[in-house]
Amino acid sequence: MLILIKNGYVIDPASRREGIFDILVQGDRISKVDKEIDAEKAMAPAGEQELKVIDARGKYIMPGFIDLHVHLREPGFEYKETIATGALAAAAGGYTSICPMPNTKPVTDSPEVVELVLDRARRQAAVNILPVGAITLGQEGKELADLSALKDAGAVALSEDGKSVMDSALYAEAMRQAAKLGIPIFAHCEDKSLAGKGAINAGGKAQELGLPGISNAVEDIITARDILLAKDTGAQLHICHISTRDSARMVGLAKQERLRVTGEVCPHHFILSDEDIQRDDADYKMNPPLRSRADIQALKEALRDGIVDVISTDHAPHSEEEKRKSCKEAPFGIVGSETAFALTWTELVKTGYLTPGQMVEKMSVNPAKILGIDRGCIGEGWVADLTIVDPEAEYVIDKRKFLSKGKNTPFHGRKVTGRVEYTFVAGKLVYQNQLN
Repeated sequence: MLILIKNGYVIDPASRREGIFDILVQGDRISKVDKEIDAEKAMAPAGEQELKVIDARGKYIMPGFIDLHVHLREPGFEYKETIATGALAAAAGGYTSICPMPNTKPVTDSPEVVELVLDRARRQAAVNILPVGAITLGQEGKELADLSALKDAGAVALSEDGKSVMDSALYAEAMRQAAKLGIPIFAHCEDKSLAGKGAINAGGKAQELGLPGISNAVEDIITARDILLAKDTGAQLHICHISTRDSARMVGLAKQERLRVTGEVCPHHFILSDEDIQRDDADYKMNPPLRSRADIQALKEALRDGIVDVISTDHAPHSEEEKRKSCKEAPFGIVGSETAFALTWTELVKTGYLTPGQMVEKMSVNPAKILGIDRGCIGEGWVADLTIVDPEAEYVIDKRKFLSKGKNTPFHGRKVTGRVEYTFVAGKLVYQNQLN
């Protein structure tokens, strides 16, 4: 099938193209981008292929979003999410490629588990699944996994996400190996001994609700350590889910030294503070926790100023039963695949912190660069991973309509602007808003 997308406003920082263009998709590739593409002329060289025309007037066309940080729960925790349901949720959020973290059961610490994930993804997933391998066996922090074998099997990055490798000597060796292999390290920065049994941000709200707190130092100490180890080993380091002003500042200092360090922030951390937690509600429990308003402001400025490179979701689905428990007992995490674009558009683009082009850089272009993949561009010959959004659509987030199995979000009932209308993966329409 040929697909002709007409009259859409293209935002493509990678090719420095912005404006109203038509896009012709043939097979899995973009065959032409021009101001005016005639449908009949497009059909002529294609023989008897069917032509689908989409009028994108009033819509924005962007390279498909890439999420460096999701939890698909499969294998082992399919009651929370599966590869299939997580991929559908991602497609509904405008994502065309997602990176599932390794804290599954079994842990993604061997080529066999990587291959299992990729095999199921090929058969079941609506979007590209790019697995992240574990740094240590069983994520126990005692013995390194076979990092070379993980990469050869298809892992695009290495991470101990959900925890940190607390043995600095072991972690340094992992970084040295990763540097030689040319594969990035995705760092979850948390001093487990200092975090203790913390549930929410340490401060007045934790005291008010009688909940154990997690200080900024829990994150900042390991951020500093990981950056220094990356400096020493030459590793490519990506700091996951930054939540504190000092961690963002340290990433900025690393960039000044021209270290191979990047960072990401999730929407919940640049929108909500601990002051938004009104009661013991585990939908507000995530790791790292919601911080102070001062931290929020610092994160927004770091995104605006290019210190933080990426907006990711840390999509972390749990069952409703698990999240009904007190914050003391409930698991950390919220879902984010289906809300990240609208929240970012509403809170950062509409308010002027980011231009639409800067948002695309942080949700598509920069993630592709970090992974070293040929995505993130709307150019002739490129893979047709495309997201079409309505920038003016207003609606209320309704978790009951999520395609994810997880409904654990603090954003239920929040009014937002910006809606994903179509998502294409390799030229295939994998999501279409029901209103179209």
